Amino acid sequence: MFGPVELTARQQHILWATVRHYVATAEPVGSKALVEEYNLSVSSATIRSGMGWLEKAGLLYQPHTSAGRVPSDSGYRVYVDRLMQLSETRAERTEKLLEKRLNVENWSLEAMLRGAAQILSKLSGYIALITLPQSQVAQLRHLQLIQVDPGQIMLIVVTDVYETQSTLVTLPEEENESSLEPELLDRELQILSNFLNAQLRGRPISDLLDLDWGELDREFQRYADSLKTLFSDLAKRLQTPTVVPIAISGIADVLRLPEFAELQQVQPLMHLLEDEPEQLFPLVFEPADSTRKGKRVNVRIGSENPLEPIQTCTLVSATYRRGSHPVGSVSLLGPTRMMYEDSISIAEAAANYLSERLGS
Repeated sequence: MFGPVELTARQQHILWATVRHYVATAEPVGSKALVEEYNLSVSSATIRSGMGWLEKAGLLYQPHTSAGRVPSDSGYRVYVDRLMQLSETRAERTEKLLEKRLNVENWSLEAMLRGAAQILSKLSGYIALITLPQSQVAQLRHLQLIQVDPGQIMLIVVTDVYETQSTLVTLPEEENESSLEPELLDRELQILSNFLNAQLRGRPISDLLDLDWGELDREFQRYADSLKTLFSDLAKRLQTPTVVPIAISGIADVLRLPEFAELQQVQPLMHLLEDEPEQLFPLVFEPADSTRKGKRVNVRIGSENPLEPIQTCTLVSATYRRGSHPVGSVSLLGPTRMMYEDSISIAEAAANYLSERLGS
């Protein structure tokens, strides 16, 4: 299909009913079933004619001769973009369920996201994938300066996503006089660590490149150049794209669906999810797209997915944020024969919930 297909109201209704029936039954759809189940108020012959037109337009196809018809990737795309209505009930249920089951004190962020993935996979019936927040948008939770060797100090940083980073610097000779007295340097570094924690806790790691080290108290000025080197090295390293862990749940349940009954189809998908999940990251987290006005959820249907193992699947992704910054995503992966209304509502509701939790 090279451009938008113009559909009459009847053709839209037939396509809508065909998608709904096929999603519910996994069986090719005939005109008789649509007449009986969807009250289209027209004859079976009229529906056959409409289905024939939709097939020529590339929105339906026959899996084999004399069979009914099933939606193509393009048919699902038209359905998602123009015909479906999102489920407010499903969205409300998702948020209430997450609030009830994840409202546990002292859970780490990673534990909360893995728990959320389990809930979403059970709720949707598909594979849930939740990326942990990216380091470069994480906030500083705690830092510590320690002496590791004479003339060398290490900066250890813990972010609010409980990721630990460290970097090492050698003090210039004029700053290294106190290295003859290790206990004195240890005390000074502890005092400096306390001072920096008070000043920097809660600030984004990405802000460290723009700090004005000339504003340090006079007693700490001699460390200014070394601190600037330490923080610049750390911030630049965290801004370099890295593999972000993805919490995955629901693989076993999806394998029970008829689309995944054949081993040769399942093996590449399992290899991708279990051995190379990092390949999914550019697909599930697209911060540039997520800021586009009106585009809150990204839906990749079948051949729209660039990775071959999921080209018979649909990937629904919604971005969650810390403040105005996109930091991670909630995704559902299932067959193209997906309950799109529910899946999109679930992913968006979960992303909204996580955004609220990170902002609190």
